[in-house]
Amino acid sequence: MPRFMGFVRMEEGGGMPPQALMDAMDVYIGEQAAKGVFLDGGGLFGTEDAVNFVVRAGEVTRVDGPYAEAKEVVGGWAIMQYDTVEEAVAGQQEFAELHATHWPECSMVATMRQIADGPPEA
Repeated sequence: MPRFMGFVRMEEGGGMPPQALMDAMDVYIGEQAAKGVFLDGGGLFGTEDAVNFVVRAGEVTRVDGPYAEAKEVVGGWAIMQYDTVEEAVAGQQEFAELHATHWPECSMVATMRQIADGPPEA
């Protein structure tokens, strides 16, 4: 059964999500976990303590956060398992719609990508 990674990118410093979204996410994640779809996931703190290691021309450079030039940051992630790509896409859309309903002033991008356990599922 193919696994997928979902992640949310949003503008850093946009504030905490409203309690209505947190409550809706608890219900949604609980339902998905009960069905065996949601395997793991969580939110991420801001970039103030983030560390990047940049590799260029055979050299490694450490760059500590926060990153003033960053327009969007990854704010959360999830590992999910679906029978088909179509089900994964539908699940990610449902997740995005929860945000639109319960946090309409939020601007975010919800991305879903298949995990490379083997060849991509068609």
